[in-house]
Amino acid sequence: MRRRFAPYIIGTGLLALAAVSVVFVIYALILGEPALGFGVTAVVAALIGLPLARFGNARAEPSRREGLFGVLLLWLAMPLVGAIPYAVSGGFSLLNAMFESMSGFTATGATVLTDFTQLGDSLLLFRALTQWFGGVGIIVLFIAVFPQLAVAGRQLFFTEAPGPTEDRLTPRLRNTVNAVLLIYLGLTALCGLAYLLGGMGPFDAIAHAFTTVAAGGFSPNSLSFSEFQNPALDWIAIAFMILAGTNFALQYRAITGWPRDLLRDSEFRAYLIIIGLAGGALTLLLLDNHTFWEALRHGFFQVLSILTTTGYASTDYALWDERRQMVLLILMFIGGSAGSAAGGVKIVRWLIIGRNTAREVQRALHPRAVMPVRVGGRIVPDEVLRAVAAFLTLYVGLFAVSVVVLVLFGADFVTAFSAAIAAVGNIGPGLASVGPMASYAELHPVSRGLLIFDMYAGRLEVVTVFVVFASGWWRLPRRNLFGVQGRTR
Repeated sequence: MRRRFAPYIIGTGLLALAAVSVVFVIYALILGEPALGFGVTAVVAALIGLPLARFGNARAEPSRREGLFGVLLLWLAMPLVGAIPYAVSGGFSLLNAMFESMSGFTATGATVLTDFTQLGDSLLLFRALTQWFGGVGIIVLFIAVFPQLAVAGRQLFFTEAPGPTEDRLTPRLRNTVNAVLLIYLGLTALCGLAYLLGGMGPFDAIAHAFTTVAAGGFSPNSLSFSEFQNPALDWIAIAFMILAGTNFALQYRAITGWPRDLLRDSEFRAYLIIIGLAGGALTLLLLDNHTFWEALRHGFFQVLSILTTTGYASTDYALWDERRQMVLLILMFIGGSAGSAAGGVKIVRWLIIGRNTAREVQRALHPRAVMPVRVGGRIVPDEVLRAVAAFLTLYVGLFAVSVVVLVLFGADFVTAFSAAIAAVGNIGPGLASVGPMASYAELHPVSRGLLIFDMYAGRLEVVTVFVVFASGWWRLPRRNLFGVQGRTR
């Protein structure tokens, strides 16, 4: 049955947000903090979500167009409704409330917050929880929804990692999703416990556990991890950022008796190599004014934070010299592993691009030779190669246009360059005026509006968003996206 998928997924998401908001109403009242914002969110989310969920069908099999429409609207509806607490209780303008909310649900970590004391603990924890939901949400879509949509990110997941279609993790797709969710929940619990044992208070431990495993980076502290001045906490964050940027399906296989699959995975090996090389290089560059252990800790912390698109800071790297910042800028264009909570281009895409480039060089010498592109011992289908090319073209194009717009509206080049890639790659903080200890609040409203779109497009793999701008989208048979058959032109 190909109908009623879009209202079901949107309605279910909003009802979950309504339930969470009710919990935060109670939490805010216990703390003696403003609860009106959460109450309004609960009412609005329930009023919209309940009829949509009832009209929808959990077992519906959507068409590709309806599936795309549902995903796009879900990732727009959640930040829109989730912006209400910031506007009502936090005193944010509507634009800033939407910026903060979109940054949360896309697990980006960019912020317009300048005074963290203006928000109560309830709103700060809600802010962290939106990133946790965003991280788990994109993983579920990656496994359960993108298969039907032929989205490039989903194709890459099954190019590199065992999955439900080629080599099932579990007999059924639902079990596969449940297995990955179990890993996500387990890592969150372990991360929170580790932070507690490392010296964080309960509130900070919970908030940072949410945002570490989600590779989100929202911290309730204005100075991020540098606030604690605790090397043990930095190393704990390093360990869990590595896990947050690793394919969750491979982690499940490793835990359930197939640890060699993790080490045999070419993307995971490349991931470890990049961490080692970049972390080692940054460590050497930091030895000028740090002890060895300080340089090692800050070097690997910032490499993991940027590579996995988490966006934490153990020190203000916006004050570093150009050599050190260049390492971070390169990492901003790489991203984590496919099937993880990390954003960015993804390492497996770069592996495919590299192998395809090498093949084209060889073809210049042997034009008639049959040379398939292989990654991890598997042949990469031509449709995946085309999808990767389309993704990278749109990704770089959106980044370049964003840089130009930000400069035109008053940002200096370093700020514009780093802010654009930090938004499209869902990294969060950039350099200069949008560094880890600064905020995006001073950017022109048009610039902030564009960056909201960048975060949205980047989290949904860019191609998914730009499909609606294709003329073919509107020329398809006119089936009402909520399940009612219409006329066909």
